Order: sequence, then C-alpha cells, then structure tokens
Amino acid sequence: MAKEYDYLLKVLLVGDQDVGKTEILNNLDQDPTNEEATYKTTIILLDGKRVKLQIWDASGQGRFCTIIRSYSRGAQGIILVYDITNKWSFQGINRWLKEVDEHAPGIPKVLVGNRLHLAFKRQVAARQAEMYASRHKMACFEISPLCDFNIRESFCELARMALHRNGMERIWRTNKVLSLQELCCRTIVRRIRSVYSIDTLPLPASVKSHLKSYALTSTHNNFYMNNNNNINCNSAKNITCKSPTSSKFSAKNNCSIS
Repeated sequence: MAKEYDYLLKVLLVGDQDVGKTEILNNLDQDPTNEEATYKTTIILLDGKRVKLQIWDASGQGRFCTIIRSYSRGAQGIILVYDITNKWSFQGINRWLKEVDEHAPGIPKVLVGNRLHLAFKRQVAARQAEMYASRHKMACFEISPLCDFNIRESFCELARMALHRNGMERIWRTNKVLSLQELCCRTIVRRIRSVYSIDTLPLPASVKSHLKSYALTSTHNNFYMNNNNNINCNSAKNITCKSPTSSKFSAKNNCSIS
C-alpha cells in the first residue's frame, strides 16, 4: 500500500505550565489509533507534499532540562509556547531556549503566543515578541485555538524550516503550483521561435513587455540557445561542399548553400 505521507517530522512543544499547549494539540486533527500515546499526530499539506507531524508535548511540570534531554532526541523542530496574557510565561522562554540550544543546537524553532482571543488582557506586546524572535532567528506567530487562528500556519512554517534544514526543499520545489500569469507566460514562450517574435503577437504592450522579461531570464536562456543551435544545425545540413578532386574546384567558390 502507498504511504499516507511523504515526510515524517518529530516536533517538540515546550513552554511553561498552563500556557495552553494541550489546547493547541486538541485543535489539530489527531490520529485515532494513538490516543493513548505520549504524542499526537497530524498531516499537513505543504506545497503539494504530505508532511506527517509527530507532536510531543513536553509538560511544563518538573525540571525543564530533564524534559528537553529526554524529548529532544531525534526532534526536527520545536514550538516555544507562551501566553500573551501572562508576562511570566514569556520571560520563561529564555530558560527553555537556553536548554534547547544546549541539547538540540541548530534545530528550527517557532515562537508562538497563545490565546490571542484574550488580547484585551494582553501583557506581552506583539512587537516585543517579534523583536525577540528576530534576535534568536525564529519565526513568530500569535495564535488562538478558540478561533482556530494561525495554528496550522505556525506548524507549516516549522515544517518548511525543518525540511529546508535537512536539504529536502529542493525535492518538492519543482512541484509547486504556478500562478496563472506564470503558467500563461511559460506556455507562450515555449511556442515562439525567438524573443523577437513577441512583438508580432496580438497582445497589449504591457503584456509583451512582461513576456520579454520572462523570456530573457536565465531559466529560459537555455531554451533559446538550444533553439538557435537547432536552426544552425538545420542550416548546416543544407550546405554542400564540392570535392577538392573536382576539376571545377575553386578556392573562392568551394561551397554553396542551397
């Protein structure tokens, strides 16, 4: 049977107690076959590829260093969760981040501010969280499980970062869905003999200008080189040379083009 996913990633969900990690997990589609497991799974669609996430909830209870050591083995990404209505949970991110950098250096991370639906009780400004995430090279999202806002987006971004880190992005890059404009440009450019043929097309001047720019990009230069080579080869086939042994051989007129 065909696999139900293309990639499998282990994701660690960390943060202080009562920041809403369970709320986040409950919002995702879960695998009914592993309800008793210590992790939950969900499948996301990323650029046409199915990515299965194993999401491990590292509880905020106990010593966080012990939790990171035991759960970080084999993890490809980490979600750092804080509560936007609790400034202490945001300050606690420093401790988690320190342990993550020590036991899982270089692993992709996403900072998530939970309970955006309680923004009227906000204690952590969005700009403050964005600046903090930028300093530590993390993506940043504010989410709300109650409103189903930005949850899948945050996991998709983490999956993209993880696959890019492991060199997988090049595999699916060619499968990305093209925009309608790019698809039309590609179709037209493939059917013309040269870039100068664009001027003869019954199209508005602005469209012609865009087509010329598209046709002259490095991606399509090889097409024109190959096309010109084919023309030169076809022309060469029509060239006939007289044999030097011929009695009418002349140094000035030894070849003729039919």
